Amino acid sequence: MKTKLLIIVALILVLIAGLAGCSSEKQASPAAQQAQPVELNVSAAVSMKDALAEIQKNYQAKKPNVKIVYNLGASGALQQQIEQGAPADIFISAAPKQMNDLEAKNLINKPTRKNLVENKLVVVVPKDSSINITKYEDLTQAAVKKIALGETATVPAGQYAQQVLQKLGLWDNVKERIVFAKDVRTVLAYTETGNVEAGVVYKTDAASSDKVKIAAIAPESSHQPIVYPVAITAGSKQQKEAEAFIEYLFSAESKAVFEKNGFVMGK
Repeated sequence: MKTKLLIIVALILVLIAGLAGCSSEKQASPAAQQAQPVELNVSAAVSMKDALAEIQKNYQAKKPNVKIVYNLGASGALQQQIEQGAPADIFISAAPKQMNDLEAKNLINKPTRKNLVENKLVVVVPKDSSINITKYEDLTQAAVKKIALGETATVPAGQYAQQVLQKLGLWDNVKERIVFAKDVRTVLAYTETGNVEAGVVYKTDAASSDKVKIAAIAPESSHQPIVYPVAITAGSKQQKEAEAFIEYLFSAESKAVFEKNGFVMGK
């Protein structure tokens, strides 16, 4: 009788311990899940570098479990990387073309696509330059021996620049002087160091440097609108967090950062 009683007591204790364990797991589960780190890969046009760095800092202060990893470069190169299977949850292009190409191949989540910001195209010269440039037509003068542009095959800023120069009838006059660069920040660097007399970059790039000055702004009618679309990629495994980050990009806090860096919010 005594042995049976001990067995029953032991079984009850095991049952209670098991129930307590289940309860503990249920209570710990949400916290554990919340603490799980999430890595969000964002492929974005390098012209957004400064604004995105500040936005990253602000966002991770709000969501410390979300690690934003940027892959910055020329939009055409980023497009090719995504086509080849590179990890990317979000793509931000400096022009619609690259996003259109990915959309045609079903490589972005089409309903998530939005126009994020807009930009302007400018001619910059070294801060101490004495060459008188006030409009794009002045790039044809003999004193301008080298002009830096982004590669027209992969860099949207280079494509826009070519559109402007062709629209204004200047391309044939300056094409022999053009030095092509892998992205718009390299164009800026060439101009900062005086390796070229002038470069064509976005207004936001010019604003990021104290070594250059804006000499001319491209007429709006001389190129396609400079729009930066954003979308979640079709291969994203972090759909929920990607949606949350894009929503934050359109927040008042991010808007202030973009505008401080010279962007205009998209329409």
